[in-house]
Amino acid sequence: MKITSARTESFSAIRRRALTEAAGPAVARAVVAADKAGFLGLSEVDLTPQVQTALKTLMGEIDDLRNEVGRLKYKLNEAQGLADLDVLAPVLNRRAFLREIRRVAAFAQRYGSPASLVFFDLDGFKAVNDRFGHAAGDAALRAVAERLQGHVRETDVVGRLGGDEFAVLLVQADQRTAQAKAEALAAAVRDAPVQVGEWSVPLRISFGVREIEPGADPEAALAQADAAMLLKKRVRKEA
Repeated sequence: MKITSARTESFSAIRRRALTEAAGPAVARAVVAADKAGFLGLSEVDLTPQVQTALKTLMGEIDDLRNEVGRLKYKLNEAQGLADLDVLAPVLNRRAFLREIRRVAAFAQRYGSPASLVFFDLDGFKAVNDRFGHAAGDAALRAVAERLQGHVRETDVVGRLGGDEFAVLLVQADQRTAQAKAEALAAAVRDAPVQVGEWSVPLRISFGVREIEPGADPEAALAQADAAMLLKKRVRKEA
């Protein structure tokens, strides 16, 4: 015979509810204290006023410790989040980005879901620093990061790999889809120069695209996308 309404409520909970209904919350609170005392190895006979006071103090301290643990966990998560960010631009740093590639590659291996990597490199960026100064160069890097971040989905990942190199991890995107998206992202970077004071800093950018193989090594995946970018640059120069 199939039982469709098995009782899951504990006896102590049933007793507290019944006493609350019958005698009011004051009696119910006493029962709760007794239950806690029993948990600590005390019987109801041992529950003198002094013991009740000590028990209340102990439970208060336990609540305080729980709150402190929660606060510390929040601080830890916050610190870990900050550790993942690039020191200059509002995107992931190289270490965190490699971790995301590993996660997406594992997902692709398990579920057969496509994902692609786009490697970006600013062309002639040294000339930007030399002509306009390092403050202008930093502003240009931040602008690139913001434009890339502003033109991808929430599920995609943007990272700065170091210097003037960036990468975008496109989930649910095969090689063809990623190629089209990379063109759009490069256009978003090139569309407008960066204004730094009275200076107008133009941006030129190259990219390479590689679909991520299931279970791929993150460094190898980045190297393949970088090689695709360098090949594209070489072909453009020779044309």
